[in-house]
Amino acid sequence: MRSLWRTLDRGTLRDIALVCLADALVGASFGAIAVAGGLPLWVPIVMSLLVFAGGSQFAAVGVVLAGGGAPAAVAAGLILNARLLVFGFAVADVLDHGTPRRRRWARLLGAHLVTDESVAFTLRHRDPRHRRAAFWTSAVGLFAVWNLAVLVGAMAGRAIGDTDALGLDAAFPAVLLALVLPALTGPGRGRLRAAALTGALVALAATPLLPAGLPVLLALTGLVFTLRRGTPAHDPDADPTTESTGPDTRPAPQEVR
Repeated sequence: MRSLWRTLDRGTLRDIALVCLADALVGASFGAIAVAGGLPLWVPIVMSLLVFAGGSQFAAVGVVLAGGGAPAAVAAGLILNARLLVFGFAVADVLDHGTPRRRRWARLLGAHLVTDESVAFTLRHRDPRHRRAAFWTSAVGLFAVWNLAVLVGAMAGRAIGDTDALGLDAAFPAVLLALVLPALTGPGRGRLRAAALTGALVALAATPLLPAGLPVLLALTGLVFTLRRGTPAHDPDADPTTESTGPDTRPAPQEVR
């Protein structure tokens, strides 16, 4: 690990440290709310070790705490994690290094540790050595910090008791909203905003009628707006005739880990 640190510049290491700090805060809230909401202490801890996917963990536990069944919770988590398959292809080269046996173990471990953040840090670099260093430093660091924070939060959740009294019951949707919003802002995101709004309305309308968890799955109907059938004339964000006055400064979408 020390050799990896020496490979990376200070700026990258600083950014990784800041992301780890942010993830620690989210991880602690996840552990606290899960336990305070009624789940056993071991559930968020084991889930973080075996699943290690913050957004999916929030979604799955949120479904369970709302009264949904295990199938709906698993489905919600799998849908959110589907993007990691594509991310894996983007960083496959960093796992294909060394002896055949070493590559096999690197692929198994790397597939478990891949996250939005580790992929983002990897894609910053083109040099194979720097890419490997960025991936493993961020992935291992985030895994350690996340699980430690979840443990601390879960232990604190025992003392909280009533999450409604502290307003922590709203933390799950608030965190998920904060993770999704960056992907919906800025020009050129008209279709994504339409899909998100439609999905939210469908889920809201279905909530009084269906068991917990199913309205979230029905929200996927909003994805029809992401299908390209030509450029709509009324959507200025997607109008290809709009002149560009400078370089593309649109913020990159921030995915849910």
